[in-house]
Amino acid sequence: MKLMWFHLMPYTELPEDFRDKHPSVWVDIHSSLFDPARAHHMYNDFMDELEYAASCGFDAICVNEHHSNGYGLMPSPNLIATALARRTTDTAICVMGNSLALYNPPTRVAEEFAMIDCISGGRLIAGFPVGTPMDTCYAYGQNPSMLRERYLEAHDLVMRAWMERDTFAFNGRFNQQRYVNIWPRPIQQPHPPVWIPGGGSVETWQWCARMDYVYCYLSYYGYKAGRMTMQGFWDEMARLGKDRNPYRAGFLQFVGVGESRQHAMDLYAEAAEYFYGRCLHVDPRFASPPGYVTEATQRVGLESQVKAAAERNPALGSTTGTRMNSVAREMQAIVDNGYVIIGSPEEVTEQLREVARTLNVGHLMLLLQFGNMGKELVKYNTRLFAGKVMPGLRDVFPEWQDRWWPQPLRRDARAALPPFQPDAVAAE
Repeated sequence: MKLMWFHLMPYTELPEDFRDKHPSVWVDIHSSLFDPARAHHMYNDFMDELEYAASCGFDAICVNEHHSNGYGLMPSPNLIATALARRTTDTAICVMGNSLALYNPPTRVAEEFAMIDCISGGRLIAGFPVGTPMDTCYAYGQNPSMLRERYLEAHDLVMRAWMERDTFAFNGRFNQQRYVNIWPRPIQQPHPPVWIPGGGSVETWQWCARMDYVYCYLSYYGYKAGRMTMQGFWDEMARLGKDRNPYRAGFLQFVGVGESRQHAMDLYAEAAEYFYGRCLHVDPRFASPPGYVTEATQRVGLESQVKAAAERNPALGSTTGTRMNSVAREMQAIVDNGYVIIGSPEEVTEQLREVARTLNVGHLMLLLQFGNMGKELVKYNTRLFAGKVMPGLRDVFPEWQDRWWPQPLRRDARAALPPFQPDAVAAE
């Protein structure tokens, strides 16, 4: 099993009364809450944490794209990934990913991903999300009913730009370019592995099967809430005649490791309650615009987890046996519902083995930083996981081959990282 360290880069200083005084963490969050001087330290801490995770032996470090929000400060994950490519050696760089429908022209994605692949020596995983409605439809003004069509056309242009050897013209509905001829080109051939983050759309499952891409369910609410979505995915793979290779899928899970369960509860309660109480405070107006969810997905009964979170009310009963009555915001309920897996290294190892087997997921993306967690606690969580949990997960799924992992240049063919000498730099 591949173990991947994921960072959302949340703003860590939203006020305690944020939920009471502000309608949403996304789209119209007020600019007065953002302090650039404090963000300077946050970004540098976040970068330190990602580099530290790479040094601890995680298979990949992961970043993603969001806009106009305090939930994730990465409008351009490619900037972060480029810096990580320069400051790491063997760890895969997973950009999860670029929201293709937002780029005009989409060849910008092909070029920038190719740069990251070249700088890293072929370590890029290319993620292509359709994007949340908050990012795509509200922050960037895209028509929700045309979003998926725009996304698919952008995907076709990017893939052709990577694989076509001669300059070509592209004449689509949304993109017209007389000369497509990207420089640079990716190291990995015919292209870097493509992973598709999704929230449960039937069309996305079918498309991943057709294109032989990895489907990644980036769940905010843990493995218990994710069972229905992942079962739906594997049922659809069976219907389409695909095997149950667990490396066809990825899953995101929050984790907090301590010396004991109570120790972990005490360590991570504040950060977890900050994340679920403030970072996911989304106004229902922005969660599901008309046309964003297709008819087929609606018929299956799947809904965006953001929409579900925004519209749940503690006074309402559960509509299905698998959904929570309301989003948990107190630590005990957060843990009981499986949003965050916590415990001693032995307890966490056992739970994650169960998660992997139950969901049949070979790429486990781990949020070991969440909410307002400080850098030293993040490093503690990361170090304890790498040293005492990771070894107990390595033997899961040995019978399957991961055909969707980067194929970098040989180590002796890659550029050596220069030693970092801050004193010498300062002297200059």
